[in-house]
Amino acid sequence: MPTEIENINPNVYDKIKERVLTANEADENVPDPFDKREIFDLIRNINDPEHPLTLEELHVVQEDLIRISDGQNSVHISFTPTIPHCSMATLIGLSIRVKLLRSLPPRFKVTVEITPGTHASEQAVNKQLADKERVAAALENKHLAEVINQCISARG
Repeated sequence: MPTEIENINPNVYDKIKERVLTANEADENVPDPFDKREIFDLIRNINDPEHPLTLEELHVVQEDLIRISDGQNSVHISFTPTIPHCSMATLIGLSIRVKLLRSLPPRFKVTVEITPGTHASEQAVNKQLADKERVAAALENKHLAEVINQCISARG
């Protein structure tokens, strides 16, 4: 990992308002399919590995870049690195993937990819993120697992 910050002055965006839960959504006895906003709420507060900001504040994750099919048990996230040569793209993608795998029922197939045309190594990063064995091996690396856990933990 680089020791210098690559994007020293990123654009910072306002966070969207928290979702207000309806009575039906709060009632555990009422079936409530997963939707884009619910998935966004799971990943919006992931911490950026370089900046004291969330992925939402950097527009790395956006609700309109999420596709979900509750009936087909699939979630697809596109994320947009802040610069085209971001060396943290794989780490960010792993953080998103791990957060969703820990938060969603195991029936979901989670796909995390770079938004097309936004990164110089888009295909290589997407290939790494789609490879279950590579992801599992990455998570066995104690240091990398600690960094991912810091990214997905709430800031105090």
